[in-house]
Parts: sequence; structure tokens; C-alpha cells
Amino acid sequence: MAVRIITDSTCDLSAELIEEFGIPVIPLNIIMGDRSCRDGQDITQKELFAWSDANKATPKTSAPDLGFVEDFLRPFMEAGDEVVYLGIGEELSSTAQTMRLAAEDLGFTKMHVMDSANLSTGIGLQVLRACDYAKQGLSGEEIVRRLEESRGRVRASFCIDTMTYLHRGGRCSAVTALLGAAFMIKPMIAVKDGKMGVAKKYRGKIAKVLKEYAKDLEPELRNAETDRVFVTHTASDETAKEIADYVASLGIFEHVYTTRAGCVISSHCGPGTLGILFYSK
Repeated sequence: MAVRIITDSTCDLSAELIEEFGIPVIPLNIIMGDRSCRDGQDITQKELFAWSDANKATPKTSAPDLGFVEDFLRPFMEAGDEVVYLGIGEELSSTAQTMRLAAEDLGFTKMHVMDSANLSTGIGLQVLRACDYAKQGLSGEEIVRRLEESRGRVRASFCIDTMTYLHRGGRCSAVTALLGAAFMIKPMIAVKDGKMGVAKKYRGKIAKVLKEYAKDLEPELRNAETDRVFVTHTASDETAKEIADYVASLGIFEHVYTTRAGCVISSHCGPGTLGILFYSK
């Protein structure tokens, strides 16, 4: 009997990592006007930003439909697999609850749904760790237990270039967004206890700010677990590479992964965003 680790499209893992670790990914929905797309399948980040700017609106996002989730899970149940699902945190989406309902409707008793209390590669870090545990032969129950013990040590933060998308999505006021643009304020958003909040505010052009942000994280990075770190972004590839090279130059991590954020995460943070995500010791 296999233990399969599954996730959703908000994990922001690269196609290469998904293939390497053999991770099934269920897409969330992106709704742009009368068009509904599946994250990671029907729409690109570039198309999302173009639509948002043209319509002065942020696409809506939603959990997968119950029937779609049941169809996604059925082959695993029929194969006799034990499944552990880790996806977007329950404070941020109803996706985990939909997964539980689908398992209940199917009578899928070997399904474990865990709240990652995170987003983006803050999920991805936990998913890859779960895959490591599964490879070691641990049961689904033991994998969940170990992940829950270390969940509070995931460090997920991002610096945002523009507050326009946060405003369009109702996460900050028009006045805050306007002042942010006028004074070149770049907020650092951190995830704590499954919720997003402003941890710090930088000022200046985003290229300079991201270097400050990475440098400010150095003490925490030096107290990180050394297996993996993610640089996840909606910025230019050149900017992301520069930050990833800096992180790699510290000589702390075995793997420094650079990934581009999917459309669910991108629809809320907008272009020019970059985050550094890791486990603390």
C-alpha cells in the first residue's frame, strides 16, 4: 500500500519538482469576469496580470468544485492508496474542507487532510517534507503528526512591489494603496498562525528593497534547517536570480529553489513580488 502526498496549485512548486517527487496537484479556480480557469492549467501569470490591468479588477479565486475533487480522489481510493493532502491554509480558503467533504462522500477512509496554515511554497516546503517521510515508509498518520509538530517553524514572507492588487482584492484601502504608491512603500507580508499580516515596511524601488529584505532575513536564514529554501516570485527572472544567488552565497542550504508563483497567489500579490521561504530550526 502506497502513501501518496497530494497538494493543490497554491503550493507554487515548479513543474520539475512536481515531476521529480511525483506529486498530484489539484487546481483551484480563477474567475475573470465570465471566464473560469483552472490554476496552472488554463491561464498563465502574464495573462492574469494583463486581464487585471485592463479591467482594473482582481480575479476571484475559489476552491475546486466538490464533484471535481471526488473525481480527482477516486483513482487513489480504488488503488487502495493512503493519501495525505496538504494545501492552502484553512484561514485562507475552503479547499481543505472541500477535500474532507469529498473523502466523506466517497467513503475514502484512508484520506488525511492537514491544515498547512500557509500558502505558496510555505505549503511546498511541507509537501516535499511529506514526500521525504513517505519515501521512508512512514504511515499517513505519522506523516501528519510530524508535519504538525514542525508546522509552526515554516517561515513564509514576501515583499510586495505594488499595493494595487491588495486594494483590488479588498485587502487594503484605496487610501493606503495611494499613499503606498506616493511614498514608494513596499510592505513585507508574513504568514503567522495561518494568517497574513504586515511584518515590516520598506521604502524605495523594489530592486533595492528586495536586497534589503534578503539581507534582513540573513540572521533567520542562518538559523534555518539546511535542506531547502525557496525564492518564489512574480518578479523578473533576473531579479529572482539575483536574490537566489545571494541566498546561495551564504552557503547554508543544500537546495536553493526558485519558483514562479501560480495564478491564485499572483492574483493577490501582483507583479514584482518576491518571497524567501524556509524552515527555521
